[in-house]
Amino acid sequence: MISLLDTRARVANGTLTAAEAIRAARERIAERDPALRAVLRTAPPETAVPESGPLAGIAVGVKDIIDTADMATEFGSGIYAGWRPRADAAIVSRLRALGAVPLAKTATTAFAGLDPAATRNPHDPGHTPGGSSSGSAAAVAAGLLPLALGTQTGGSVIRPAAFCGVAAIKPSFRLLPTVGVKTFSWALDTLGLFGASVADITRALALIADRTEIEAREPDRPRLALCLQDFAGAPDADALAALTVAARAAERAGASLRDLVLPEPFARAWAAHPTVQDVEARQALAWEYAGHREALPPVLRGQLDRAQALSTADYDAARRDAHRARRLLKEMFSEFDAILTLSSVGRAPRGLSSTGDARFNRLWTLMGVPCVNVPVPGDGLPLGVQVIARFGDDGRALAVARMIEGALARA
Repeated sequence: MISLLDTRARVANGTLTAAEAIRAARERIAERDPALRAVLRTAPPETAVPESGPLAGIAVGVKDIIDTADMATEFGSGIYAGWRPRADAAIVSRLRALGAVPLAKTATTAFAGLDPAATRNPHDPGHTPGGSSSGSAAAVAAGLLPLALGTQTGGSVIRPAAFCGVAAIKPSFRLLPTVGVKTFSWALDTLGLFGASVADITRALALIADRTEIEAREPDRPRLALCLQDFAGAPDADALAALTVAARAAERAGASLRDLVLPEPFARAWAAHPTVQDVEARQALAWEYAGHREALPPVLRGQLDRAQALSTADYDAARRDAHRARRLLKEMFSEFDAILTLSSVGRAPRGLSSTGDARFNRLWTLMGVPCVNVPVPGDGLPLGVQVIARFGDDGRALAVARMIEGALARA
């Protein structure tokens, strides 16, 4: 993989120019992506490459539900084939202001739903890379790009990061602007980042969010709560083993651990997530459903069909369940600094007919809290664990994740 921090250090010390770094990314995409199918299109050859700025020389993958003025944005759907926005999304404008080059539009499932895209898992093309941010996770894992943008409504940042073996963060809700991002659920959609290491995504988030305190945070012998979310069902044995390995690494690094069994309001909130998501998707995709229903892929079409029967009373009750759980979680964080839990049910499933299961992600998305995937080294397809902190404490989540990542590397 390509390190953002290493690339920036080389540009800063003059051993690599920003233009050379972007040219190398173009060459890697041309050479490696035809088999991977993570990149849909690249920026025009005449795209300016800034030689200064804190992210100068960094080529960025942009999930294809995020508007770019110089590249088509098709939302993973033929309904929008060739669609060219007039303006960049706010997040893309911010990247350009920092000197980065939004170089590639990365593959996504249609409208960031559950119908798979064509992207392969870089570790084994017979397995899914996850979704819906499949192209972004795979492009970073395959060493095409040092940084990529994704979005998460259920588990679409953390799950593909775990399947592809890369670091990723779903930040606190609305820390990053979603203006210019195709909406699926306005109460859940969250922009996220993929990188080669936790340190890489920490630097990127601190710069993009203009919050230096995110990178300055130190873990300082954190109190960690080990959580399995029993109401979400059982994970695979491999996922449990990876969680144990990460927990032992955290203890060696100075963390204290305790078990956490989430009380019943969290089970209700977990069950409420699909109602919040689907009622809002029904409205966000009303034009596409009314005029192009048959052009929608089958899983999304069925999801929207079923959503028509949901009532505002259903939605209001689901939102109340979510609000109760958020209040309770805020209180519980007085007893520990971060939660350590599963990133996915297990390794990436075989085949390309599914993007995997988000059941260990969706509660945390509904809670709006920062979530970081930490890859756990080992044989076979990648596995990851998830570090979660209280709302707004993204720096702590990343600091604990860096601590665990370092301890795993030393082991």
